[in-house]
Amino acid sequence: MGHLSGLLGSFRYGSRALLCNSAICLIVGSSAAAAQQATVAALGDSLTQGYGLPAEEGFVPTLEAWLREQGADVEIVNAGVSGDTTAGGLSRVDWTLTDEVDAMIVALGGNDMLRGIDPAVSRENLAGILDAAQKAEVEVLLVGMQAPGNYGPDYKAAFDAMYPELSEDYGTLLFPSFFEGFDMGEDISSAGEFMQSDGIHPNARGVEVIVEAMGPAVLDLVESIE
Repeated sequence: MGHLSGLLGSFRYGSRALLCNSAICLIVGSSAAAAQQATVAALGDSLTQGYGLPAEEGFVPTLEAWLREQGADVEIVNAGVSGDTTAGGLSRVDWTLTDEVDAMIVALGGNDMLRGIDPAVSRENLAGILDAAQKAEVEVLLVGMQAPGNYGPDYKAAFDAMYPELSEDYGTLLFPSFFEGFDMGEDISSAGEFMQSDGIHPNARGVEVIVEAMGPAVLDLVESIE
């Protein structure tokens, strides 16, 4: 036992060459590498799921590749479900937050807005998701969304405000808008070159632009994991 402690002590202080003749080097080294990998769940709707795109061109694999290019050892779990509302996200957040999940991206609300759901209801659902994350001691990046003006100024003000206000209340990281990288203001139709023919979902180039804009915030999330 004393001999083993001596070997491990040498490993901690950098005597890697000596240990590489021993199976202990492989065991300790592989365990340390595994411990460093972060697992981030991306809880969202069709924008997260990668609707209309080949799997490898969707948001999650594109984001994971971008993060790894920055040197982050991370796995992004695709927890996006097409058509999901904040209520749907709330209903499945508990089984999304497995023991392996270290952090979570929450990108929900677009379908609530398209359906004209009361922002107070959406806000309550998002709060429930953030409650679950707090209980699981999981760091969160909350991704906002902006409502168009056709529901009226009161709806827009309440919908747009819920993301920064919830982020402040729960102490999460915040990314202002899923489409922030498009620099289009409130009119998504002006981002035609980045969109699929439905005018709602990004094409492959659009996903790249989204990831380039959001990536640094996700990197901050990964680096916040203790």
